[in-house]
Amino acid sequence: MFKLGRHVARILAFVTLFGAFGGLIWNAGLIALGLPLLPSDLAPNAPTSPAAKRWSLFVTPCEISSPDNVVIGTYLEARADELRQPAGDDDSPVTFVVQPGETAGDIADRLVRQGLISDAELFKRYVQFEGLDAGLEAGEFTLRATMTIPQVAQALQEARRPEQVVTIREGLRLEQVAAEVARQTTIAEDAFLQLATTGWRDQRYAFGFLSELPADATLEGFLFPDTFRLPENPTAGDLVERMLVTFDERVTPQVEAVGAPQGMNLYGVVTLASIVEREAVVDEERPVIAGVFYNRLEFAWTLDSCPTVQYVLGTPGDWWPPFTLEATTVASPYNTYQNLGLPPGPICSPGLASIRAAAQPADTDYFFFLADCTKDDGSHLFAVTEDEHYANYARCGGQAP
Repeated sequence: MFKLGRHVARILAFVTLFGAFGGLIWNAGLIALGLPLLPSDLAPNAPTSPAAKRWSLFVTPCEISSPDNVVIGTYLEARADELRQPAGDDDSPVTFVVQPGETAGDIADRLVRQGLISDAELFKRYVQFEGLDAGLEAGEFTLRATMTIPQVAQALQEARRPEQVVTIREGLRLEQVAAEVARQTTIAEDAFLQLATTGWRDQRYAFGFLSELPADATLEGFLFPDTFRLPENPTAGDLVERMLVTFDERVTPQVEAVGAPQGMNLYGVVTLASIVEREAVVDEERPVIAGVFYNRLEFAWTLDSCPTVQYVLGTPGDWWPPFTLEATTVASPYNTYQNLGLPPGPICSPGLASIRAAAQPADTDYFFFLADCTKDDGSHLFAVTEDEHYANYARCGGQAP
């Protein structure tokens, strides 16, 4: 084994010296003919490919003293297929943190342990050959196991800047969204509320769906619930714009692709979706609940939706108070026990499942539903006739639906 190693070393040394000597002769010939020595002499601003880098090893006198680059270039060429092969097929984002003072070897070893590359030595030689080792920054990065070694090396050249992250869940009304934003970020609750209620009209947002909002409407229902990454020092405008962009990308095409029953526009769909969001717990029931409301609208019945009354009665600290039958008499255009049709606007931020349900309701004969008191999973008892509904009502001990 030792003899074999010495033979390999001698062969590599011979190849290196031969290449260096040949390069010197080649350079002398080029100079004598008045030709450029480097590809960059022909195009000074052109990027240098790996192949060009290998060629330049033999044509510049200064490279005669760097035989290691010849060996590494040959090594990488022999393992080109492995460089293009990702470590895995899981495309989930992985947070990778480089600590100050870590070397390329340290980083490579941890990349292997986290399943982001499969060969630490190959990674080290690649970044060394490409001159990327000096650019490995300390900081936080997002990587994936589906990235190749060149992609990982390039991604590690620029650390993710400090940021703030906020997550807004489905079903929150505007005041709750503002409170969550203030709790999770440095954005002031009042600043967010002001922009989302009245200030947004002064921003000239270029979203077509906003033209469907009534003149006095807030952005209730249109601030899409999701997780958002913000700059280190975000403004309310940074977040509101991201929420509207997400709505435009994920909701508008869905509704436009299928249209809405009964000629309902996007504002109506979002309003109904917000009611479905507060009524439904089980995802499979969302289209059915939407179908019930469409049936009641078609036959000019009141929607009789409890969450619309809760929306009217909500106060800071208790935005969704318990429902009572007495509450159905409250005077408000949002009270769907007293007013026909949809309420004036959305009552919360619906998620995509509820918006889909409102745009594509189930074709059902049901006109009634109430919480299923025999189960503890949030499901409902549905009924076609009023008699069936009252039977379900009695079955649950006469409790308010």
